[in-house]
Amino acid sequence: MTTQETALLAQMAQLPHLPMPRLWALWDELFDQRPGHHQRTYLESRIAYKLQERAFGGLSSHVRRKLELIGKTGEVPNHKRRADAELVPGTTLVREYNGITYRVRVLEDGRFDLDGRAFKSLSAVARAITGSVYSGPVFFGLKPSSRDRKAARA
Repeated sequence: MTTQETALLAQMAQLPHLPMPRLWALWDELFDQRPGHHQRTYLESRIAYKLQERAFGGLSSHVRRKLELIGKTGEVPNHKRRADAELVPGTTLVREYNGITYRVRVLEDGRFDLDGRAFKSLSAVARAITGSVYSGPVFFGLKPSSRDRKAARA
C-alpha cells in the first residue's frame, strides 16, 4: 500500500470521530454548497468519496453519463452480451444427450420451451436435461467451452 493510500485510509477512518463543526468545515472545503439534510453518516460517506476522488480521480465521463441515465429512468441497462440473447424467437435448438434428442424452441418473450415447459435461460434448460449445473450456451453449442477456447489458443 502506498503512503498516499495509507494517509487517505487514516483520514477516512477519522471521519466518524470528528466533532460536527470539524465535519462541516471539511464539507465546506470539499463542496460548493451544503446538503438539504444534516445526517452524519451521509456527510461522512460523501466526504470520504470526495477525498478518494481527489486522491485517485473521478468517474470517467462515460460512466458518469450511464449513472445519470440510470438516475433519470430508474432502469439499469444490461449490456452483458449473452449467446442466447441473440437467438430469434421461433428458433429451435437441437441437442442429443445420453441417446435422447432434445428440441428447445426460443419463445417470443425470450424464454425457452422444452417439452411444454418454459425456462428463463438456456442454462436452466441444460440443468433440467443434465441434472447438473451447465452453461446453456456451451451445452447447445452456441459458444465454445473454456477447454475448447484454451485448445484454440494453444
